[in-house]
Amino acid sequence: MKAAHLFLLLTISAGTARAQTPRESPPDLSDKALITKATPAAKATSSGDAAALRKIADEYYAWRNENYPVRSSDAGKHDWDNRLTDYSAGKIAERAQHVKALLEKVRRMETEAWPKEDRIDWILFRAQLERVEFGDRVLKSEQTNPQVYVGECSNGIFSLLKKEYDTPRHRAAAATARLKQMPALLKQGLGNLQSPVKLYAQLAMESARSIDSLFTDSLMTLAADLPAAENEELVRSRDAAVAALHNYADELEKRLPKMVDFAPMGEANYNYYLKHGLLLPLDATQVEMLGRAELARYRALESMLPDPAMADPNPLRSKNIPPDQESFLKEYESREQEMIDFLQERNLLTLPEYLGPFQIRQLPEAFKPTSPGGFMNPPGVYDNDATGFFFIPTYNPDSKNFYIRAAIEDPRPILGHEGIPGHFLQLSIANHVPNEIRRQNDDGVFVEGWALYGEEMLLRSGLYP
Repeated sequence: MKAAHLFLLLTISAGTARAQTPRESPPDLSDKALITKATPAAKATSSGDAAALRKIADEYYAWRNENYPVRSSDAGKHDWDNRLTDYSAGKIAERAQHVKALLEKVRRMETEAWPKEDRIDWILFRAQLERVEFGDRVLKSEQTNPQVYVGECSNGIFSLLKKEYDTPRHRAAAATARLKQMPALLKQGLGNLQSPVKLYAQLAMESARSIDSLFTDSLMTLAADLPAAENEELVRSRDAAVAALHNYADELEKRLPKMVDFAPMGEANYNYYLKHGLLLPLDATQVEMLGRAELARYRALESMLPDPAMADPNPLRSKNIPPDQESFLKEYESREQEMIDFLQERNLLTLPEYLGPFQIRQLPEAFKPTSPGGFMNPPGVYDNDATGFFFIPTYNPDSKNFYIRAAIEDPRPILGHEGIPGHFLQLSIANHVPNEIRRQNDDGVFVEGWALYGEEMLLRSGLYP
């Protein structure tokens, strides 16, 4: 749908340009010339404009990376590992104004005469800015979502731990620096939260109160060989950060009675986001219609099961129930090769040589409130290490969580979505796209669509019983 929408936009724009610019000779209709070709003069002009677009994009990515250091660490860029994002009111406003001004500049670009590929880059970069500006203008997460500040703290440490990109001592020093900044950041957060939403606050409280093991256990694996003074500084900073997070949760709890339960963005805003942020030719009503149709389709498929109980995951049906957490993780990871063999034997797809390992890890407690089924962590766009991870909650065959029980009974459907041929494969390929605007284009609709169609491919190809 996205490709069709881009094609439509380009066709309309090209048609508009033709109506306004008379030609001395009949147009060249070969090779879709009306969309992909331009006159020599237009080519010369557009190539300069397209170069300017790419320069603006490169400067924006550099600005973003420096202003959001935790995001950068998570993406594999470790230039600012000793910093957290500045959430002072002045800096929040400054960043929002910067994005707004940049978006206006990009919107004003006259792209009608540009070659198709350059116009696509312009559309994609504009949409990237639209998504950020929409967050600043409509969602206003710094004012409404207490998870922003807990996430900055938890990801600030987690992004230093998940890969051994540097020595333990250097990573411990970066962690110490970030820990020292957390009490002030959380205080800023409480000051910024003028319209907090109760649902987000409750999730933030759970995360803040579950963070201890990430800081006191996982983090301390970096401290084994630290000099005594550095170890003491790390422990002191860690304890202060944990206390600040618990205090943050306590303060949120006191404010809960005055918070709204939820604050929807509204249909008009959602329609704007669908069109300008996600580039979809759909409005809210049509998205709902698709959702209802898909739900009905899958309920119909479920009703056709010979045994209705098969719709409810039951680990007891598995031939091999892992006895403990370690066995569960190893068993989960071992099934990936089975799926790769299936794909290759049937020539369903080609796996690139640069594809790294996909590992299964236990989900840290701090992330369970917001990711009860776990989450996938691909190699970052700046990562030198091509490894990807799926972090899965603690093994529990009696869990009420559908996905945990499903993973124990048969991990392949979730592996197909999260790993290969799903998210891990797609995002690894995306990281190697030479065009920087497209490499940076983290379009969730495309990402989830790829994984969903990968699941359907495996189902129709006969992988699952």
